[in-house]
Amino acid sequence: MAHYAKIVDGIVTQVIVAEAEFFDTFVDSTAGEWLQTSFNGSIRKQFAGVGFSYDKTNDEFVQSQPYASWTLDASNDWQPPTAYPDDGKRYEWNEDTTSWKEVE
Repeated sequence: MAHYAKIVDGIVTQVIVAEAEFFDTFVDSTAGEWLQTSFNGSIRKQFAGVGFSYDKTNDEFVQSQPYASWTLDASNDWQPPTAYPDDGKRYEWNEDTTSWKEVE
């Protein structure tokens, strides 16, 4: 069994589990296309989720923007305006202050 994502206007609208042969006889009269995805990211960069976008040029799924202040880098990964602290403590992103807040 494999996982397939339905792409409509560049957005993942559905993810199903099916055998590849299923698509030999499957009739889908709705707009869009089905593309294979995988849990381990070996196909199209990462496992597709509903709401993800599909970058046709790079043939990869792109996660939904986690916060309004984050931007995509050249590798299609979302990056915060400031890097995650490297001091061994746990942090969570605070969008109101656009900074990392230590988790106590």
